[in-house]
Amino acid sequence: MSALFAIAATEFRILRRNRWLVIATALLSVFALALTVSGATTSGALGVDLLTVSVASMTTLAVYLVPLVALLMSFEAIAGDAERGSLALVLTYPVSRGVLLAGKFLAHLLGLAIAVGIGFGLAGALAFALGGAGVSSGLALLRLMLGAVLLGAAFIALGYVVSGFSRSVAAAAGGAGFIWLVLVVLYDLVLLALVVWDDGGLFSRQVFPWLLAANPADALRLFSVTASADQALVTGMGAAVAALPQGAALVSLLLWPLLGLALARLVFGRRVP
Repeated sequence: MSALFAIAATEFRILRRNRWLVIATALLSVFALALTVSGATTSGALGVDLLTVSVASMTTLAVYLVPLVALLMSFEAIAGDAERGSLALVLTYPVSRGVLLAGKFLAHLLGLAIAVGIGFGLAGALAFALGGAGVSSGLALLRLMLGAVLLGAAFIALGYVVSGFSRSVAAAAGGAGFIWLVLVVLYDLVLLALVVWDDGGLFSRQVFPWLLAANPADALRLFSVTASADQALVTGMGAAVAALPQGAALVSLLLWPLLGLALARLVFGRRVP
C-alpha cells in the first residue's frame, strides 16, 4: 500500500506540474457556468427550477468533455514513460506492474474528481444563488457528479489500454482520439440512424435502450435521469429509462472501469519496456 500511495502522489504531482488539473478544472467550470446562465432563460418555460435545466445541460457537457479530459490525462501514462526512458527504470524497482498502474489510476481519478467537483459545484452554487435550485435538483447534481467521475474512470482505463499498445506518444494520442470519436460521437450517430430506420419497431422499443446502457457515455445520460422525473422530462429519455431494469446504467458505469483496468493490466503485462 505504501508503494501504491507513493506512486499515486508522484503521478498527482506530475498532473499538477503539467497543468492538466488546472486545465480540466477551468474547462469544466467555464462551460458549466455558461450553461447555468443560459438555462435561466428556459427554466421558467419548462416549469422546473434552474438547476434542473442546468444539470440536464451539464450531462451533455459531461458526456463529451469528461471522456476527452480523462483520455488527455491518461493516454501517455505508459507510452510516455517508455518514450522518455523512465519506464524501464521504474520497472527495476520492487513494484509490480499492477501496483504501478493502480497508482497512476488513483492519481488521475483524483484529479478528474477534483475538476468535476469544482466545475459542476460552482454551477450548482450559482443556480442556488439565483434562486433556482431545490432538494431534488441538488441531489440530481450530486448524482451527475458521481456518474461523471465513473465515466471518467472508464476512459482513464481505456487511455491506459491505448497507451500500453502504442510505441510512441503520438500513436497513443491518435488512439485516444479514435476511442473518443467512436464511443462518444459515432456510436450515437449509428444508433440514431438505426432508430430512424426502425421507425418505432422492436429495435427502438427493446434493443435500443440496452445499447444505450452498454455505452459508458450514454449510460451516464441514463444514470443522471433515473431518479428524477424532471430530468427525464427535460432530457426526453424517460422511455429509454423505463425500458431498462433499475440500476442498469449504474452497473454499466461500474463495470467499464473494472474491465478497462483489467485489459490495461493485461496489455501492460505483455509490454517490453
